[in-house]
Amino acid sequence: MATLFISDLHLDDSRPHITRLFEDYLAGDEARSADAVYILGDLVEAWIGDDDDAELPTRIASATRALRESGVPVYFMVGNRDFLLGEDFAQRAGFTLLDDGTVHNLYGRPTLLMHGDVLCTDDVAYQAARKQLRSPAWKAQVLAMPLEARRALAGKARAESRAHTGSAMEAIMDVNADAVAESMRQADVTRLIHGHTHRPATHRFDLDGQPAERIVLGDWYEHGSVLRVTPEGTQLRGLALA
Repeated sequence: MATLFISDLHLDDSRPHITRLFEDYLAGDEARSADAVYILGDLVEAWIGDDDDAELPTRIASATRALRESGVPVYFMVGNRDFLLGEDFAQRAGFTLLDDGTVHNLYGRPTLLMHGDVLCTDDVAYQAARKQLRSPAWKAQVLAMPLEARRALAGKARAESRAHTGSAMEAIMDVNADAVAESMRQADVTRLIHGHTHRPATHRFDLDGQPAERIVLGDWYEHGSVLRVTPEGTQLRGLALA
């Protein structure tokens, strides 16, 4: 019995070896024998819409649908790079979309699942941009653009993101402890799993007199990162390239 969590794969044509690692992992014994697989956002470097006719979305959908058809539920939560992903692609890919901040019961323990970016409240500039980009009006406007225009916009957005990351202080791009505690209180849980910060670790702390933990998933820029949750506990580890 095991449930698997991954996030922040940032799949992109510039890193074909990571796409192959993702495909191989989903086709492997660990994934195919899991109770479920969760992808908590930023599956790709940039998502320009469910109608993208490039090869990468097709490969992703093929890999996740094959896993679902093998009998393993696949859950997906959008991140800051793929928030335009919608129900059309989810149906093609065979996975179930989750709202950010969903609580799932994992072997008797309610667990809060998030991408993680809303917890980085000290990064005021990012939070302001996030609010604008997630608005229905902005998304509708972008999705009405031709594909090539959206690809150009995505390239510009990636460059701006790199510039912001390079200029912002490292501390403000991490989660805010008060935001973490408040989110867990509202969800009435003592365990949180999220990605986004690319700082894989298990943080144990006191939450209103109870032991609590926050598990941060790693990214897939150089290798894979997987969290394995079982009735006995959790294991966060990296996947080496073949």
